[in-house]
Amino acid sequence: MTSSGAPLQPKLSEKTQLMSASEIERTLVRLVHEIIEKNDGADDLGLVGIKRRGVFLAQRIGQMIERIEKTPVPVGTVDITLYRDDVSDRNRNPASHKGSAQKPEIGFPVTGKNIILVDDVLYTGRTARAAMDALFVEGRPRRIQLCVLIDRGHRELPIEAGFVGRNIQTSRHESVEVLLRELDSSEKVVLLDAAPPTRK
Repeated sequence: MTSSGAPLQPKLSEKTQLMSASEIERTLVRLVHEIIEKNDGADDLGLVGIKRRGVFLAQRIGQMIERIEKTPVPVGTVDITLYRDDVSDRNRNPASHKGSAQKPEIGFPVTGKNIILVDDVLYTGRTARAAMDALFVEGRPRRIQLCVLIDRGHRELPIEAGFVGRNIQTSRHESVEVLLRELDSSEKVVLLDAAPPTRK
């Protein structure tokens, strides 16, 4: 415990680099080709990035698909804050926010489309489940597929990604951090290890 009575938090230290900027780029190119092949092109395709880093990955994937298929692909954003199952019902009831600024602003009609949900890391599956709940508030997609740069395991829900950049075996005291040039000073994927908290 700290002097204020709060529990000590473990410090995260970088253990190893999992992917470089060039590896991230090559991986996204592969994922793009897999998405195009599995969906028979880009017709009726829509990309939805999960805030925050999933948004930038979705934008990159959308630009690559457009270059290959010569057709624009709508790219939207979903904020899962209201749909998480680890906050109180009072704070996350989506019905109470319909028509307000809190409603998910995906940015294009999702009904009838093949939606690719994009995120940086797949862990317990709870983020993906919350994103699907938000999607269904907006409409009824024909199909929802999940695309992630990293799958680190330890699922708590029966959710799997159809498109995976890299599978990484991790322990629960480790963490995977994706750094992207749009948000961070560098671009890489690193494995962080939780050091024991320092007692004073």
